[in-house]
Amino acid sequence: MIKYLYLVALYTLIKKEINRFTRIWIQTLIPPIITISLYFIIFGNFISININKISGFSYIQFITPGLIMMSIINNSYSNVASSLFSAKFNRSIEELLIAPVPTNIIILGYISGGVLRSIIICIFLTIISTFFISLHVYSWLFFIIFIFLTSVLFSLFGLLNAIFAKNFDDINFIPTFILTPLTYLGGVFYTTTILSSFWQKILKINPIYYIISGFRYSFLGIYTIPLFLTIKILIFFIIILYLLTFILIEKKIGLQF
Repeated sequence: MIKYLYLVALYTLIKKEINRFTRIWIQTLIPPIITISLYFIIFGNFISININKISGFSYIQFITPGLIMMSIINNSYSNVASSLFSAKFNRSIEELLIAPVPTNIIILGYISGGVLRSIIICIFLTIISTFFISLHVYSWLFFIIFIFLTSVLFSLFGLLNAIFAKNFDDINFIPTFILTPLTYLGGVFYTTTILSSFWQKILKINPIYYIISGFRYSFLGIYTIPLFLTIKILIFFIIILYLLTFILIEKKIGLQF
């Protein structure tokens, strides 16, 4: 009976998160689709024809996985961060904290919204990419693995940031000054083979570089970092962030103004 009630609580949280971003789909789903479509148009039609092939692929084919992953990272983070912070701001989170709902259910409920939103956007962007390239997914297995693990990781990151955030500026600080620079410097628009050995070493401390390398393999079959090393790194950070958020929510740290 108790397990059934926990499932009901999880279903309710997931439903709330889905209703939240689908109700304002013009703000949550359309902007990333338009943004990445512009990248496809600019780089696909205007720039790609003037750039030599990279590892046997056209420039637009090479950057497509990075563009999709960039959107997954930003949307999984922003969905959870804005959702939890809004609950803190409206003090509706207090009702959830006093309810007999396990912390694991709260975490899973919130990150599910970020994961599902990322998957929906990924599907749309993959379809849109077929208008600019001949779509060929090299490995559907790794395609699914990297989408899922990445969206879970940055959903947890968004949850952690929302716990510490004191205002909406704190929510926007991370994607503007951390996620976007790391994504652009993570090999989305260039191959790391053109970099000097010094910059290649610097690049290896950027976690998003590993993610983009792995996701590019799922599309094109090429990679610069061993796949299972990337997966291990993703799982490691997921475990760390999950434990941190669990402890903070369990102790109700940062969840009240």
